[in-house]
This record gives sequence, structure tokens and C-alpha cells, in this order.
Amino acid sequence: MTDVVRIGNASGFYGDRFSAVQEMLTGGELDYLTGDYLAELTMLILGRDRMKDSSLGYAKTFLHQMRENLALALDRQVRIVVNAGGLNPHGLAVALRELASELGVDAGIAFVSGDDLAPRAAELGLGAPLTANAYLGAFGIKSALDRGADIVVTGRVTDASLTVGPAAAAFDWTERDLHPIAGAVIAGHVIECGAQATGGNYSFFTEIPMGHLGFPIAELHSDGSSVITKHDGTGGEVSIGTVTSQLLYEVRGPRYYNPDATARLDSVQLTQRGPDRVAISAATGEAPPTDLKVSLNQLAGLRNEVDVVLTGLDIEAKATLFQEQFTAALPEVPAELEWTLVRHDRPDADTEEQASAILRCVARDTDPKKVGRAFANTAVQLALATYPGFTLTAPPGNGSPYGVFEPGYVDAGLVEHRVTQVDGRTVLIPPSALRATPMIDNDDPAPVSATDWGPTRRLPLGAVAGARSGDKGGSANIGLWARSDAAYRWLDQFLSTERLVELLPEADGLEIHRYRLPNLRAVNFVIEGILGRGVAENVRFDPQAKGLGEWLRSRHVEIPEQLLH
Repeated sequence: MTDVVRIGNASGFYGDRFSAVQEMLTGGELDYLTGDYLAELTMLILGRDRMKDSSLGYAKTFLHQMRENLALALDRQVRIVVNAGGLNPHGLAVALRELASELGVDAGIAFVSGDDLAPRAAELGLGAPLTANAYLGAFGIKSALDRGADIVVTGRVTDASLTVGPAAAAFDWTERDLHPIAGAVIAGHVIECGAQATGGNYSFFTEIPMGHLGFPIAELHSDGSSVITKHDGTGGEVSIGTVTSQLLYEVRGPRYYNPDATARLDSVQLTQRGPDRVAISAATGEAPPTDLKVSLNQLAGLRNEVDVVLTGLDIEAKATLFQEQFTAALPEVPAELEWTLVRHDRPDADTEEQASAILRCVARDTDPKKVGRAFANTAVQLALATYPGFTLTAPPGNGSPYGVFEPGYVDAGLVEHRVTQVDGRTVLIPPSALRATPMIDNDDPAPVSATDWGPTRRLPLGAVAGARSGDKGGSANIGLWARSDAAYRWLDQFLSTERLVELLPEADGLEIHRYRLPNLRAVNFVIEGILGRGVAENVRFDPQAKGLGEWLRSRHVEIPEQLLH
């Protein structure tokens, strides 16, 4: 049995850097290369592809990448595990076999399926969605690798399972190895989003060499501990900061649920082991939950939008005038009209002097005529008859379909987790026998303290705290972390739920959860419903909440001077 297995990642989403596969294969030593191509929005896009052509429904980019790199991967003995199968892993596996034959190479290709619950959605109490996909675990991947697969294609598995599967195969873990599995889940979560672990979307990006970022690698050991690194000579950085940032991405409380183990985020320890090497140790695993999460997407209608620029004085009056004129002039009023005013104020401007703002109107309806070109043309026709300085950000366009996402849950025992091996034989993967009703993390209020922090200066919160935010359906998380123990004690005391609402007024009235992660010097907030019904509904300028953390960091607060040195 090997002592360490090197698992790289070459894709964090459908549309990530095409050349990353080749860069990872040629940049240094690897045992496995993974790729994450799926997200909630991607499943909707693939569902629409499948509606047009039943042979589609997978990430076509991966097939093009393999045309250039399949022979290289086989030559370097790097095995590949990807979820690019999307809604049609069998179709992608067939296409890959045809490609291998065309290229004249011998590649063992297996695929994992059973996640697609759409045909059984009604009987499982999931309604009638366009797509319904259960998040499967890693042991189907392990089974395929155990039986000699060079490439394993999956549908919807948890992102971390792409790393857990190879590690479980390398070290022959069983479902009872909860602590090692949890360690692999943590490592998988770090590398699953590609360059986000090496400096991408990093609050302190000005402090590191950016440019052409390298993709991450997890060096996993049999006890589940790992070292996160990247190939030598690539851009970016692997530091406690970049790893912490990614650990906080799209999570809730300390418990990180996966089908094979529940990993405790509040147990892990991070240690800098040299340049671009961060060790992750002490991960604790608990029993996996009884149910599997299900990604449910359905088409909800059509949408269109108009964005106009407001500048100078009287911003509110200009917005009110245009809204009244536009609504009155519409030939047909859509079922939903949603208005959003976003300011772009100068930091030094007084209350009467504003720089600019964007006023957005989003229309939704099931009738294409009500949200089509006539809707957008209404704004154009007001160009010379409305507020001074009227400007559209884009020419009028037709409406486009949109969908909504919601999570569902189904007992893992009702899902047929299948793997079709290299030889064509199909094997069923039973759910973990250790499944249990999940423990629910309680909210952690800010501690009450009479600490005298001394003199303060009014500065952006980001002067002492990093942030990473993201979407989960209609909810968003904002994880904030400090870079010293003292800064964390202040952040933990200062940033209560009530203070968060003061700094982010758009969260007022929404359900907010607060969780503490002292081992990461971090506080994580989950704001329920701030994204409406998910990214595809697009209710915000930042529909996936990727910039929400940076917006919070820009807010000015009183910061103790002792933390600024």
C-alpha cells in the first residue's frame, strides 16, 4: 500500500480554464486528476440541453479536453475522475470509448450512475422537476478504480467524493474509516473549486503573486491527513489564508455532511509546512446522514431585464420617475416586476453628492410576449422623455427561460447507486450501514465581553478580516476569518448577527444563522433567502453571492488600533 497519493484538480466549474488538464498532467507528478464540472445552475443548463437532444446532458468540454490529453494521461499513468457525466454519464462514457478507439489507445472507462431521480420524482415526493439528482458518495468511484478503470465518469456526486474515491481506493478504506474519510472530504472541499485554493477570489490577493494561477493538489495519507500544494513554478500561493478561505466556501455550520462521513470543520488544524504547502490534520469524522441531498431544478418561465444608469444629484427622484413612467408605458404588465437600485457612491461624497447608481427592472412571466422585445423597447422609447442623463447599459433583447433550484432529501436506501465497470458489468453500491439522523449545529451568538480594546480607527472591516462567500440555492454564506488570535477575538465579539444586519441592510428581516470556527479563526454566517429561488432566477446584481463577502469587508467600522500593526 502506498504512503501518499497525489490527487490534483483541473476544473472548478463548467467553463473553467481549458488548458488546466494539460498543465496538471505535464507540470509534475500526480496519481489522480479530478475535475468538478457541475453546479446547481449547470444541472439546469444540462437539463435544457437534454430536452433538445437526448444524447446530450454531459459536459462536452471534458470530451474535447480528452481529445488532446487522453493519450498523455495514460502515458503518465494518471487516472482521471470527473463528474462531467452530468445528467448522462453513460452517454459521456460511450463518447469517450469512441474517442479512445479513434485515437488508437486502450483506456478502461467506467461510469457511476443512479443519481438521476427524475423518472421517480413523484413517487419519492419530489414533485415534477426538470432535473432531480441525488448527491452520491465516493464508494462507486472506489469500486471502479479497484477494478482497473483509467477514467471514471460520474453524474451528480458530492464534490468532495471526487477526492474521497481515489483516496479510498489507494488506501482500501471501508465505510467504517470515518476519520480518514472525513480528512479526505476536507481535502476534497479545498481542491474542488480549482484555483480558489491557490489565490483565486482571495481577499488578500494583493499580497501574493497572481498571474496564471496553478491548480491545487492534495497529497493524502492513509490516516486522512493531507498537504495542499500546487505544481512548482505556477502562479498564486498555497497558504493558511488561501486554504482557510476555501474551507469557508459554501458551508454552513461545523458539520459538513457527506454521504460517507460527516466531517467536522471545527476539528481540523492547519499548519504551514513551507512555501506553497499547508498541512491539514486532526479531522474528525462522524456517521453520515440518513438522507441524501437532491438537487431539484425546474423551468419557471421567462425573464428579461432593463438596466439604466443614474448619475449625479437626485438619485431617488430619478429612479422613482423612471419606474413610474416605465410601468405606465408597458404594453402588457408581466406577472412579476422586480426593481433594484444599487448605488456606486464615492467614499468622500456627502449625502447630497452621489457618483452613480444602477436601476434594474427584472420581469418574469410564462407568456413570452410580456417579457419579450416589447418589454425592453419600452425603456428605449423613454430615452428623450425621462430623467436627465438617461443611459441604458445594453440594447434591448428578447426574454430567456429561467429556472429555479431547491434542495430535496431522500433516504439513501431508496437510491440505486450503480457503477458500470470497464468490462460492462454493473454493480450496486449499498449506502453506508453507519447512517444516522444528523446532528444539527446550533447557532453561536457573539460572546458578551467587556474587553477594552483601546483606541480605534474607522476603517473597512477588511483591514483585519478576510471573507469568502457563495450560494446554496436561495441562501448565501459569508465566512470571515482573522489572521491573528487577537483579531479573531475582536471579530468574534464585534460581529454579532445584529451587527451584520447593520452592515448589510439587505439581510434585514431574513433568517440568519451564525457559527463559530475558532480553529480557523473564523465566523460563518448563513443568510436564508437572500438569493430568492437561486442563481437562475437572478434577483441580484451578484446572483451567486460571490461578492457579498467583499461588500461586507468594504463597510467601515471602528477597529482597535492595536490590531492594525
